This record gives sequence, structure tokens and C-alpha cells, in this order.
Amino acid sequence: MRVGLDGRCGSGKTTLARELVARLRQDGVPATHLDSDGFHHVRAVRYRQGRDSARGYYDDAYDLGALADRVLGPLGPGGSGVYATRVHDMATDAVITDETATAGPGEVVVLDCTFLQRGALRELWDVVVWLEVPREVALARGIARDAAALGGEDAARAAYESRYMAACDLYLAEERPAERADIVVDHADPERPVLLRG
Repeated sequence: MRVGLDGRCGSGKTTLARELVARLRQDGVPATHLDSDGFHHVRAVRYRQGRDSARGYYDDAYDLGALADRVLGPLGPGGSGVYATRVHDMATDAVITDETATAGPGEVVVLDCTFLQRGALRELWDVVVWLEVPREVALARGIARDAAALGGEDAARAAYESRYMAACDLYLAEERPAERADIVVDHADPERPVLLRG
């Protein structure tokens, strides 16, 4: 089963993905979490529209083609079951071609990634969970999480406002991901998630 966790930057996708996989394993269900950081484009592609570009982040951050061809396709009906665990290394900017795994019977593969319902990609998921979080709450979380990596709180806020959260705004306007998701969870308080639909 191909499960996608979707939501704004800072909505808590990775946290919930890890919790979900841990719970599934606890219940005896084979489950794997794929890290979306392993499915970025190389820097030359990610920043070709400028390092501050919201449209650039939306269009170019993730290699959604590789996600479709090397993960979701092989895990789907008639697929080989052999899927890529990552296609890119963020630290070195290297393209990865040989890191794969084989899904076992009944395995659940969970990937958390912004923009995973873009276009035809939506039809390749078996279940999509949308995490509903107010924009300001998600923004504050993202800034707190990435301040050190982005050069401090002010720099992180500027990057989120101009690029990351602005790209999420494009995604919500163009794809209406909350409406298309199978399950919607209020994740404003990660300690007390609330099922809204599903």
C-alpha cells in the first residue's frame, strides 16, 4: 500500500509518518517510511528559477517524476515491488541510482512530502492523508525547525515567506489537496490530532 502524507511545510508530516510506521510495526504490519529529502532534484535544478522563488520551489524542489517511476509505479498493481529508497543525497548533491528495497507481502510504504498530489501523481497513491494546520502555525513550526540551517530566525522567516510557504500557497490554490485527500486530520496540535474526514 502506497500512503502519502501531505500538508503545508511545517504541518508535522514527518513526525506523523514516523509515528504511523512505528504503530503499524507494533501491530505486526510491515511498514517503511521513505524520507522525502531523498527525492529532491539536484541543486542546479532546484535553484534554476532563483533561490528565493516560490514557483521555483513548487516546480523544481522534488523529483516527482522519479517518485512516480521508481517508487509508486513499482509498488502499484503489476509492479515489480522493487523501489528506490532515495534518488538524491542532499549533503553531497549526488544522484543516487542503486539504493533500492523490495516490498514484502502486505507492506505499507509511507512517504511524507509536500506537493505529492500534483497532477497525475495523485492517482498513484492508494491513500493520501492531508494534515490540516493553520498557515501561521505551520509557518512558526517551520521557522523554529529550520532557523539554524537557514542562518537564524529572521533569515528563516524571510525564506519561508518568499519561497517555502509561498510555494505551499500555490499548491493549495492550484491543486486543492485537502479536498482531494482520502483522509484529513487536524494536526494543529500534534499531541491531539483530530480526524476530520476519512
